[in-house]
This record gives sequence, structure tokens and C-alpha cells, in this order.
Amino acid sequence: MHRRLSIFTHKILTNPNCIPTTTTTKVSSFSPRTNRLGLLRLLSYTPLNRRPADPEDPSNLIKEDGVSILSQMWIENFREPDRIVTNLTSYIRRFELWVLAYQKVCADDMGAYMPRSSIQRSALEDLLGLRNAVLDGRFRWGARLEFYIKSPKDKTDYESLSKRKIKAILTTTQPSPFQDKLVQEVLLMVLEPIYESRFSQKSFAFRPGRNAHTALRVIRRSFAGYLWYIKGDLSTVLDGMKVGLVINALIRDVRDKKVVDLIKTALVTPVITSNDDGVVKKKKSRKYQKKRVLAEDEPKPDPYWLETFFGFAPEEAEKLPSWGHCGILSPLLANICLDELDRWMEGKIKEFYHPSKSDVIWNSPEGESEQGNTSWPEFVPTSGPDKTRKMDYIRYGGHILIGVRGPRADAATLRKQLIEFCDQKYMLKLDNESLPIEHITKGILFLDHVLCRRVVYPTLRYTATGGKIISEKGVGTLLSVTASLKQCIKQFRKLSFLKGDRDPDPQPCFRMFHATQAHTNAQMNKFLSTMVEWYRYADNRKKVVNFCAYILRGSLAKLYAAKYKLRSRAKVYKIGDRNLSRPLKEKKGQSPEYHNLLRMGLVESIDGLQYTRMSLVPETDYTPFPSNWRPEHEKALLEYIRLDDPKTLEEQRRCIMDQGLVSPQDYISMLVWNYKRSAIPLDQFTFVKSGSSDIERDKQFLLGSNQDNLENRTTKEEEKGEGFCVSQL
Repeated sequence: MHRRLSIFTHKILTNPNCIPTTTTTKVSSFSPRTNRLGLLRLLSYTPLNRRPADPEDPSNLIKEDGVSILSQMWIENFREPDRIVTNLTSYIRRFELWVLAYQKVCADDMGAYMPRSSIQRSALEDLLGLRNAVLDGRFRWGARLEFYIKSPKDKTDYESLSKRKIKAILTTTQPSPFQDKLVQEVLLMVLEPIYESRFSQKSFAFRPGRNAHTALRVIRRSFAGYLWYIKGDLSTVLDGMKVGLVINALIRDVRDKKVVDLIKTALVTPVITSNDDGVVKKKKSRKYQKKRVLAEDEPKPDPYWLETFFGFAPEEAEKLPSWGHCGILSPLLANICLDELDRWMEGKIKEFYHPSKSDVIWNSPEGESEQGNTSWPEFVPTSGPDKTRKMDYIRYGGHILIGVRGPRADAATLRKQLIEFCDQKYMLKLDNESLPIEHITKGILFLDHVLCRRVVYPTLRYTATGGKIISEKGVGTLLSVTASLKQCIKQFRKLSFLKGDRDPDPQPCFRMFHATQAHTNAQMNKFLSTMVEWYRYADNRKKVVNFCAYILRGSLAKLYAAKYKLRSRAKVYKIGDRNLSRPLKEKKGQSPEYHNLLRMGLVESIDGLQYTRMSLVPETDYTPFPSNWRPEHEKALLEYIRLDDPKTLEEQRRCIMDQGLVSPQDYISMLVWNYKRSAIPLDQFTFVKSGSSDIERDKQFLLGSNQDNLENRTTKEEEKGEGFCVSQL
């Protein structure tokens, strides 16, 4: 076709007379050049009538941005956090949310973000079919062979599979289907704003904007002065709960039958897992494995430094709930169930509070946490009848920490009540051993940090009778949050970086044996940077980070000694310097002049290990933590709701008028604008004297004016310099 078109065009351009026409007079009057231009216009002509929009195109269902819909949901739920939600199906019907979920799941599955314009029409049609199946009740969790939509990187033709492969797919453990992840993502988008506005401020795990650092800062601020601590492990709840308990906790705030049934079927549908306990696998001979090349659409695996840092996760953050086919929805469901415990503990905190006027810190009858400075030393004795009885509570995942200020008998009574509550609500059998009561002097381990009491002797200066200033030495206690060196050694031993307890000996990191020196040092520097950030709020931050740097430096030195045949760490340090920044080589002797080779571009730049000296480690972060702290996104939501409230605008307007910060001309403009926008009679305006204006004359002037000539008459008054102040009631 292209060849015929080119021949036809060539003939016309070389011989214009070959064009058949009905009017020979007009054609003969044109020159060959004109004919060529006319032909080009003819070939390049495009009709003005565009193709009509395809009514079956799924992209026509996208009316607005999915992010704006989610933002409106967050605003509505934070504006009315106590209302019962019954219309979630209308949000699930919005196709924009499904497209947004598709983009997020593709980013997790393929390692790259997919813009909305890059989504093919076939994928949108499959996505629309999945949405309709969910709304019609035809969707089934855990499908293995029949899918409404597949991942873009899944090229498997399931219809042509052999029986053996089909049996393997149906009987062995398989990753969660792509369509299940999409439904989980949509449910998370819809449910998360509802419950985030209702959750207690005492929980910090599996929630946006809250992490382990937030919990440690809250402990440092709010748990000062407590003597007895109850540490509980409820992590068995994260392994799974009865479906009836989960649904009952869910329907307290959500009464949408479609959503509740969808989550119930996800919990009830069994997950197929392969059982290989009785199968004896043959021991394969170790062969040389080639370096695997990743596909174009395959996400990169986690780097070594990040994988190593994840191995440092504390006990409280190790377990991630996974209930049935709920997937990423499981942590939210766990928090929904455990929120009842948080609310129960908040009620117990109010019941337990008994203030004392002679107390140094807490002496307010309302029990406000802002009363006093909890960072100031609490002067001994810290218990007794003349001291305030108070307690606080915090939960991180399935682990709780309760601080009690009072006699131990009160802590024992609270523990007994807590055991009964968990037995009734969660059918969880606890005993005194699972909820130990420990004194602050023994040290309480939480999130790999030890809470202990540090005795200080501050100098107290006060003015006595007669104006005499007296200085005395006082005895006080402070809450110390220090990183557990014992836990740090335990984590390093688990990762095979050292052996021994009392005298830890670094072990070579053979995982990086085939990597270059520059790459190995860069990986360890990133790992050290994350460790510095992890121990940011520990009182012994310098000590513990310097210990981590010592272990990693010794491990790399042993690795380089084995790799370059240098026999000992001392020779490695002699050639490569203390921070291992100079290049090493296999032959004996000094390395060549590194700076000359680097200047010529013949070697790779090598960064030395960081924090090899304690003076290089940054100081502990003691930034004050506000008592009413909220994450940044919640602050923005609450501020937006406050500014969107008409009462806020009226309060600001009255405040400006009372302080006299607005000129009379601005008052007149404000009055005209308000009078035009609202149907408020002029009798309901209050007049305030301003300058030389007479109040009664201004009032009669406005009451006698109509809406048409109000602006003209006020302009004349402005020209005369006689302004007046008005404020709406």
C-alpha cells in the first residue's frame, strides 16, 4: 500500500496533467508548483469532525482525581469522627479509586509508578469488570486460575497449562493474587480515614505518621515520675482472632453490609498452604550459580544494608498481622480490635487519678498532662500518701506498657482487671507471668530501649522571708531512656556479625566478598546512618553507635584480610587507614599512590567508614515533645476544618474589630460585601464609633439606604473623611 501511494505521488509531482478533472480550464491555469502545493494540502487535510467519544470506554467513568476523593473522605471523617458510616458502597462504586489502587499496587508489584495515561484500555476494562464483580457479589478471594484482572508482568497463559502445573498451583503456597491486592487496597482507602479519626492517641503501631520513635518520645515526656511498670505481650492477638470478634468490632462504626460481608469472606475463606514437613528433600550438590539478571519490569530486591537493618527490628515490631486474605488490611483490623483496650485503659487512667496539692508535678484537679514539667527532677520520696496517684498507658502493636505512680497494690489490682478484660473481650488467657510488675530501678526494656531512673543532685535556689536567697542541694530523679547494649549485641549475633557475649568478637561479612571495596564501604555507611537515626533519642547514643561502628569496621577488616590475603586486621588498617578509605590490593607492600590514580580516573572513589570515633557521632536529640502532639497530616486536616468553619471567620473578624486593626474604609467595604452576600437586615448590625463619625447619623444613613445606592453613598462619605465602623452580630 505504501509503495503504491509513493508511486502515485511521484507521478503527480512530475506530471501534473495526469490528474483527471472535469473543468480543464481551471487546471490548465495552475502551474506545476501550484499543483504540488495543492496536492500536499489535499494529502495533509484532516476533517474538522472529530470521532465521537466511545460510550463503552472505561476512561469516561473517571470524572475527577482519586486523590481529591480520598482527601474529601479524610476531611468528612475528621469533621464528624463519631458518626456511624453507612454509605461506603457509594465510594467503592467510584472508578477513580480503583484506578488509584491499580497504580499503587503496580508500583509495589513492578517497582515503578504507572501514570494514569499509561494504563491501557484493556486493563481499564478488566479493572471495571473486577469492580462490578465486587459490587455484584461475584468476586471470590484467593482465586488461582480464573482472574478478572492480572498483573502487567504476569504473562502466563493459564488455559494452556498442563495438569501437573495446575495441580501445583492449586495445592502449593502461592503469592496473593493481583486482583486480591487491588480489592484490599480499595478497602484500605475507604476504611482508614474512618478509623484514624476515631483511634486512641495511645496507640502508635501500624498507623500513618506514628512509629517507634514517636512512642519513645511520648515515654520520655509522659512517663517521668512513675515507679511501677506493667509490661504486657498481647502479640497472640496479631496471629489471628475469631471472625465474630473482628466483625463485632468493625460494625461499631461501619454499618455497610457490602463492606462487612467482603471482609468477612476474606477472613473465612481458607488460605491454601503447602505442607512440606513430612517430605524429605534431596540434598542438591552445590554448583556455581550465575548472576541472575533482573527483568525489565521486575523490582529490585532490597539492598544489603536495608535487609541488615530490618534484622535489627525490636521484638515489639517484628510481628506483622496477616489474617486470611485481608493482606494489607490486617494491621488496620488488628488496631480496630485493640482500640477497645485503648479506650478501656483511658477510662481507667481517669478513675485512678487522685491529685495532691503538695505534689511537685501533678497537682491539677483535672489531671491535665500539661500541669508541671515532667522533665524536671521529681524530688524524693516519689511515693507516699502525700503524692499524686497517677498512671499512663501506651500500646505499640500487640505490646503494652503501663506506668503507675502509687503503691504496688494498685498496680496489682489494675493487672487483675486487665486480665479479666482480655479474657472477656478477646478470649485471651493471661496470667501474672505474662504481665509482670517491675520497679523502675530494675530497668524496663521496651522497643530495645531501657527505661530507668537516674538520680540527680540539682542546686535549688529560692527566696526566703526577708528577701534572702537560699541555695540548697536537692535530690531528684529523672527518667532515662537508654539503648540496650545487650539487645544490640544480640541482634548483631543473629546477623552473624559477631560471636561471644562478654567479649564480642567481630566476624567477617562474607556476604560482601565479591563486591568491590567502594561498594562494600558504601553499604556499611548507609547501614550506620540508619543506626544513628534509630538511636536518635537514646541517652547513650554516642556509645551505642560507636560500638556498632567498631563491630562493622572489624567485620570489614577481617573480610578484606581474607579477600586480599593480608592475614590480619592490623595489616588491613595499616594499608587502608583507620576508616578503610584507601584501596587494598592482593600483593604485599604499600598500595600505589591513590590520589594520582583517582585524579586520572583509573580507580573508583572509596568513602571511608563513618563514626569511627565517638566524637563524630551526633548528640542525643532532646527536642521537647508537645503533650498534644499529632502527626503532620492530622494537623493539616484539623486546621483546614477549623478555617472552613464559618464561626472561625466570624471570631477573627470580631477580634480584628475589637483591636481596631482595620480602617473605617475597610469596615465599609466589609459591610457592603457582607450585605450583598447575606440577606441579613441592617437592623442586625452593631455600630462602633471610629474617628469623628457620629454613630446615630451613620446608623440612620445605613438604615435609610437601599442595596442599589449603598456603595455610592458610602463612597461619598469616604471622600468627606467621615468613616464609620460596623460589625455583624
